[in-house]
Amino acid sequence: MLKAMRRLAAFCLCISLSWGLIAPVSSGAATTKPKDLTVIKRQAEAFVETKARLPELARLVSAEDWTFTRNLIHGPMQEVGREMLYINASLDRAERKEADKLARSLKDALADLDEAARLQDADQMQKAYSTLAASFDAYSGVIPAEALS
Repeated sequence: MLKAMRRLAAFCLCISLSWGLIAPVSSGAATTKPKDLTVIKRQAEAFVETKARLPELARLVSAEDWTFTRNLIHGPMQEVGREMLYINASLDRAERKEADKLARSLKDALADLDEAARLQDADQMQKAYSTLAASFDAYSGVIPAEALS
């Protein structure tokens, strides 16, 4: 009986590993439709422009400039959530879940930075900025390379 259970467990393990090897090949087969790629390119341009403002934001955070930090967040950086929403909607279904998670993380980091600036908490502002910069980098990874060219 124990021998049969071991064989069954080994067989199940082999099947699981086989599916794990097959899944990445099938998920890579899907490509972005030209119409979706057009939307992604347009929104990715705006996302990249927003990301390019990070050094400016870093200077404001370092200078503990509460007012202009919040102005930058609520002004030029405010549309990044909408841009990610359009990008995510145009991505392949398999990529959407991760993209939504990363977008939510980035928006949360922006909100945390805004709150730290509102409370004039320099330590929290530094931490929130670091999280925000990492979130921008992480989200950049879900944008198809052909949309960034």
